[in-house]
Amino acid sequence: MQVCGVQLSSATSRWRESWPPFGGSYECAGHSCCISGSQRPLCRVQCCQVPRSTGNVAHLQKEDKYSCVDRSTSYLHVQTLRNFPIEKLYGEVVLVRLDSVLLLDPLGLSSCSLKRTLSTIKYLYKAGGKVLLVTSWDPVLQSVNPVLKSTESFADYMSSLLQVKVIPVNGVPCLTSCKKEERVQNDIILFENLLNFRGENANCNDFSQKLASGAAIFVNDSFSLSHKIRASTVGITRFCYASLAGFHFEEELMQLLKINDTTRRPYIAIIGGSNFLRKAPALHLLASQCDGLFLVGKLSFQIMNGLGIPVSSCLIEKNATKEVLQLIEIAHNRNIPIYYPTDLWCLNSNNNEQLEIFDSAELLSGLISLGWTPVDIGPSTLERISSLLSSYKKILWIGPTSFDLTEEFSVGATQLGQILNKASHNSCDIILVGGAACKAVKGMSDSSSQYTASENESIVWEFLKGRILPGIAALDKEMVCFYSKWLETGKA
Repeated sequence: MQVCGVQLSSATSRWRESWPPFGGSYECAGHSCCISGSQRPLCRVQCCQVPRSTGNVAHLQKEDKYSCVDRSTSYLHVQTLRNFPIEKLYGEVVLVRLDSVLLLDPLGLSSCSLKRTLSTIKYLYKAGGKVLLVTSWDPVLQSVNPVLKSTESFADYMSSLLQVKVIPVNGVPCLTSCKKEERVQNDIILFENLLNFRGENANCNDFSQKLASGAAIFVNDSFSLSHKIRASTVGITRFCYASLAGFHFEEELMQLLKINDTTRRPYIAIIGGSNFLRKAPALHLLASQCDGLFLVGKLSFQIMNGLGIPVSSCLIEKNATKEVLQLIEIAHNRNIPIYYPTDLWCLNSNNNEQLEIFDSAELLSGLISLGWTPVDIGPSTLERISSLLSSYKKILWIGPTSFDLTEEFSVGATQLGQILNKASHNSCDIILVGGAACKAVKGMSDSSSQYTASENESIVWEFLKGRILPGIAALDKEMVCFYSKWLETGKA
């Protein structure tokens, strides 16, 4: 299967041939099986106990100081700076696309992502390349970061990070905008904010060509824009003879691929958030790859409704019924369990300070009409998750546990983070996706080496849906012709 310009081996098909058959009914009431989370006999989906793997799977080895993924197991067509001949960088003009949010990471130099990005720049500089830097930042980011007040102040900030002089250049970001002396000097050049030019977001061909003028090599180290079409990430690749993934971009791509790696089993996904219809293709894929699903947030209400459990109409996505039933069918056919919350923290709409815990069935059967609104998963649900995770060797957590975007009442995420932290010390692979998941473990000691973490939730959802990620496809020479045609016709 080929997704996003990255060829993936079909691990799922291999697993189906070698994995022992499922056996043993789970939470049976008499002879009737129950979906976990409900005490009532339900025969629509049979839940079976997931057996433990009998095979010994070696841990992925670290290739470099900041990496936790073995690249030898991935089949990539994406060209990387790591594999590009270093001697071909000498004397060449190299344009590097950076992520300003990452550069302003409050963790500073303790952030491995920031270190990898700085390593990309230093590597090119020390190899003798003429390095040009481009990035973008919106007014909101600028308002909370004084260093973004001007190109000059940002250049000073970059100079302090790199310990190399960075020269600011305003105007259209291209080599011809530089003064003659700036071109011949061995200093790094930082161009003006790309969002000051309409051609950036429009992926304008003329702007892309100007951006690439004078540059022979393009290096993309802004993985957070992989799902968007921008002149500085997609259009520019048409005009450079080599388009490469920087060290940070490459590592993030490896982490993305790890989600589809099914060598560590049993594998469970804890999935939160809302909008079932929009995420349906991704949810169906996870159901076909994982050995168990635990849905939280508003997604859990859709599953409960699909299983015949009474759910208030105000919590149901009526246009997603077909997709919900398809997910249940996939789980049934693969004999894997689907879990959902057994209890919920609820807020009284008449008194915003009144929080209470209710059984899920009790809440959904009538308490909502009395003014109670679910805000997060309860302690019994967390205990259930904790007991379940001991049976799994790989855990994906994507999306918030809460039922609302308000963090004020979100208590489940922190406690789930503690549960996963404990699981990580039992040789369990943990993958965290999204701000809620990453934030939940951010403050824990020695957690940085225990997790695969990505805050780029939108990119992961698009990847799981099987969509082409433009920023990745643009670095894959085998997909350039295909993708260019797709841009022109709007058809893949």
